[in-house]
Amino acid sequence: MQAILLSSEEVAKRADRLYESRIRPEVEIEENIGKMVIIDIETGDYRVDENGLRAADYLSEKHPNARLFGIKIGYNVAAAFGGGVMERAIK
Repeated sequence: MQAILLSSEEVAKRADRLYESRIRPEVEIEENIGKMVIIDIETGDYRVDENGLRAADYLSEKHPNARLFGIKIGYNVAAAFGGGVMERAIK
């Protein structure tokens, strides 16, 4: 299969569409708040993990050329740097 080059913005848009339309209702429960969901933007497969590394490894083994994107469940950003504060997303 030939890979189609996507910008990082397009990857993020696809991941966000999948998350909002299908994944959020399944994963955004109290025990998952603060965990990472890693999404294969081409297949729609996803996996939840504490920090995302095991989830990314799992999806990469399942789909070796997967295009993965991570979202911190319940937050607007995946991580904060430089002393930034992460705030919960309220929807």
